[in-house]
Amino acid sequence: MRPSGRALDQMRDISIETDVTRHAEGSCLIRCGDTHVLCTASLEERVPPFLRGGGQGWVTAEYGMLPRATTTRMRREAAAGKQSGRTQEIQRLIGRSLRAGIDRNALGERQITVDCDVLQADGGTRCAAITGGWVALRLAVNKLMKAGDVITDPLTDHVAAVSCGVYAGQPVLDLDYPEDSQAGTDANFVMTGAGSMIEVQASAEGSTFSKGEFGELLALAEKGVAELVAAQKAATA
Repeated sequence: MRPSGRALDQMRDISIETDVTRHAEGSCLIRCGDTHVLCTASLEERVPPFLRGGGQGWVTAEYGMLPRATTTRMRREAAAGKQSGRTQEIQRLIGRSLRAGIDRNALGERQITVDCDVLQADGGTRCAAITGGWVALRLAVNKLMKAGDVITDPLTDHVAAVSCGVYAGQPVLDLDYPEDSQAGTDANFVMTGAGSMIEVQASAEGSTFSKGEFGELLALAEKGVAELVAAQKAATA
């Protein structure tokens, strides 16, 4: 039995509330069980220096956790004077993932920054950030298209992410923290709405996993991503 009582292939309850901030071009609050992430997309009519004059746009991301997102207070990274390696790795992952679903030529020479702030953490924060980040990005692009600044929709497909793992000897979908902290294998799958893989992060924790088990995790991830994409479509309809 899973600690939550869920079936092996059952996702946590997913909700996506859009337009939750006043100023951002796109915003949403995504809730994956007890993991809650605020995602905002901000438009700038400029690109990084290495892209200037090339006609291509850019999508980047930043990620952070509020001090009481977890059971004990964490010191703000700004107070520490630097970001942790984990934070840098996650925000690079979010940026890579979202760029995989966008035509940067169609976006034009402008940048969209997606900020993902974890309000409450219970496992899978990076996956929730990617899934919610795409919704915020979609809403920001919608405004560009409505204003006539972009003619062709630059978003080529949905992008969503989900975690899977081997817990108590069983492959399970959408790990919460009690499972994540005890899983023998932990994997994050980032995929498009069409089912293509963007990135897979998988590691064994104290024991190895087989090709067959990886195949089971992939099948679970495909099911989970399909449900997340359905939630994205409903939120942005």
